[in-house]
Order: sequence, then C-alpha cells, then structure tokens
Amino acid sequence: MTTHEYDVAVVGAGTAGCYAAATVAREGYDVVILERKTAEEAGHIACGDALKGAANFPEAIPKSEIEPSFTNTDVDHGRFEIPSEDAVLEIPVPGEIAVIDRYEYGRRLIDAADRTGVEFHYDTVVRDVEQDGDGRVTGLSAVREGDSVTYEAPMTVDAAGSLSILQDKADLSGATFDTNVNYSQFSSAYREVVEVEEPVDWDDALVLKPTKRSAGYLWYFPRTATEINVGLGFQMNEQPMKLVDDLRDDLRNRAEFAGATVKDKLGAALPTRRPYDSAVAPGFIAAGDAAGHVNPTTGGGIAGAAYAGQYAGEQAIRAIERGDVSEESLWRYNERVMDHYGGRYAALDVYNVFSTASDLDDLMGLLAALPGQQLSEALYSGTAGVSPSLIAETLWKSRGHWETMYDLYRTKHLADRLLEHYESYPDDPAEFGAWRVKRDRVMEEVYETTGADPKY
Repeated sequence: MTTHEYDVAVVGAGTAGCYAAATVAREGYDVVILERKTAEEAGHIACGDALKGAANFPEAIPKSEIEPSFTNTDVDHGRFEIPSEDAVLEIPVPGEIAVIDRYEYGRRLIDAADRTGVEFHYDTVVRDVEQDGDGRVTGLSAVREGDSVTYEAPMTVDAAGSLSILQDKADLSGATFDTNVNYSQFSSAYREVVEVEEPVDWDDALVLKPTKRSAGYLWYFPRTATEINVGLGFQMNEQPMKLVDDLRDDLRNRAEFAGATVKDKLGAALPTRRPYDSAVAPGFIAAGDAAGHVNPTTGGGIAGAAYAGQYAGEQAIRAIERGDVSEESLWRYNERVMDHYGGRYAALDVYNVFSTASDLDDLMGLLAALPGQQLSEALYSGTAGVSPSLIAETLWKSRGHWETMYDLYRTKHLADRLLEHYESYPDDPAEFGAWRVKRDRVMEEVYETTGADPKY
C-alpha cells in the first residue's frame, strides 16, 4: 500500500474543495485534492447553473479566473409560474446573478487551483477515515486507479458534497460536529441542458414552477437565449420517476421547446436544510454541500461554498501553524460561516418547514397574492419588512387563504427570532450546548405554529 503525506488533504474538486486547497497552496503548504472522477470528468457536476452573488468571489481563486464561464449575466428577476392561480409572479433578485456553463466553470476552478500548486489525485475513491485513539482525524484510506493508498495529513477538509461518505465513516460522536443529519433533509435534483431552435423571450429571468406534487419544483434557467438548463428538484422521500414525468409533460407543453435537443443529462443530491450547527471536529472541517452551506429555499450554493472553502483553508493553516488541530482551534471557521450567511440560511429554512405542513393550493394562492419585493426579501435575506397596510392589502388579495396567511405571518416572526439568535453564535465551543438548547426552543415553536413534523 502506498502512503502519501500532506499538510492538508481535501476530498472533492468542486467549489468548496478547490477554494480550500488553493487557499492552502497559496501559503506554501502541501495540499492534495482527492477526486473520484477521472481527470476528464472532473468538474462535470449537476447544477441549476444559476449563480447568485456573482459580483464577488474570494481572493484564493479570483472572479477573473472563472468569469469566462458566465454565459448569461442579464438575469435580474425570478419568474414564478403558478398554474393553479393562472398567475405569474415576478420576483426581483437583488445583487448580481449569472447563469453559467457549469462544466466550463468546474474546469476553470480546477485549472486555477492547479496553478496555485494544488496536487490533484483523480480516479481516487475514499474508503475510510483514519482517526487516532482520541478521535482526531489523521488521514484517509482510498483506492486510486485500482490501487490501495493512504493519505496522512494533520488536517482533512470534507468537500465531498451532500451526504458525504466521510461523515458516515468517521466517528464524530465525541465532537461538536453536527450529526443530526438524515436523507429527508436533502433533495434529489435532475437536470438537462437543452438547445432550442429559437431564442426564448424570458432569457432575463430564472423561471420556477411547482410540480403537480407538493414536494417538487421545476426550473428553466437560460444559459443563453437558446441554451436552457431545465430540471427539477424533489425531496428524497418522493418518487423520482413520477416527477421526471412532470418535467417531460411541462416541456412538451411549452412551444419554445418544440424540436429542442438535449445536450447533457445529470442528477445529484443537494441540501434543503440549515447549515450544520458545527462543521468541525479534531483535524476535520466540512465545507460547501458537505456542511449544508446552501440557501435552502433556492438551492443556491456556489458562492457560499467558495467562501466556506477559503475560510476552511485559512483555519486549517492557522491550526497547523499552532500545532493544534482541536475543535477549539478550528472553531473560528464556524463563526465566520454563521456570521457571513449561515444564520440567514437557518432562518430561511423555517419557510421550508412551513411549506411541508401547508396545503399546496393554499400556498400557491398565497404566493400569488404576495408582493414580489417582500417575497424577494424573505427569500434572499431571511426576513422581510411587512407593514400593517401591506398586510391589509395582501389579506384582501388572498381571500380564501387567510388561515395560511396568518400562519405565514407568525412563522415570519419566528424566523426573525431565529436569525437574531444566530447572531449570538458562540465564540467558544464550551458555550455551544447552551446556544443550541435555546435555538431548539425556537424551533419547537416553529413546529407548533406550522403543524409540521420536526425536521431535526
């Protein structure tokens, strides 16, 4: 068996993995990325291709390195189609948006990381996580191109994506690391890249539509006016083939897709949950989808994964320099994620909980009545300003859905409380238990108010 030694071992050559590794390599440390795909397939990842927060990227891999993969930067709003109400809701999306060629983006990420000195081991499948007697992660065992190989490193970064195998293999029960994770907190996604014959007239919008079943949604994201990323997402407890039929039916009913050609097909899992309460354990950090770093209402996770990757790389460097890879030494990583976007995403997850207990027709009727600006604020900031006059106007428009409106109003206040609580995320793991108890009390009120089954 071959043994390799590195300062940092990163699993996964996606956004979080490349940013983490590039951050480490730029400081002169030895870092390797283990990627299960071949060198030719690396970077080929199922994605909606819509990038929220395209204006800024961390400096480890500057935006200029990946910007050529941005194929459509004219998108400025979402278009939410609600067939049951015969309505279309236009939702402004704040900030810069880009629709990207995900494979081109992935290849540019890898090339940029490679130029910083990152070593890539492709066709490498991790089989186990190595730990010492105290539970500290000390490395990984894998199969590379058919041969057994061991990687020894004082720090491991898990950027292996949703439901990461590393977290199944490692014993993290003695750490603060969030193990309250199960498949029901995730969605499956399937997407096709479709070439249409004539330019669509909505190439400045991200189009979303509910499926015929409550737990699914369709999307149409224009890479260009003639190349569209079409797909669907659904909770993992749903039957996927029935939902794929919904996508097929919808495509057949859209005149602009007559004679269209499918260029690529791919599926993946993605988090529809709050970020991990803690994503550190001795010698171990999780980043990106592997730590739930995704906006749970939209699935957007590229920008968050980039920043989480850089934060993980910076914290790994500090831990190595101190000769201390304990949770205490890595804790600042958790704080930075929660301060940047983690608290906001946790508040947004409350609306996901609300939707699971709501009647689909009532929910769609209510959405059709809501002002687009306030809905945009709720979707992207975790909260929204709601004046008494706006409530009155919305109540009039939502006649027949008043009970749902009232429940949403109460849920909104609970989301605000939760966001406020995340703003006091502890700066010391010794205070973590008490912080989590108070957070869980707010969530109990969320479940009681919405009537939803507990998600965590």
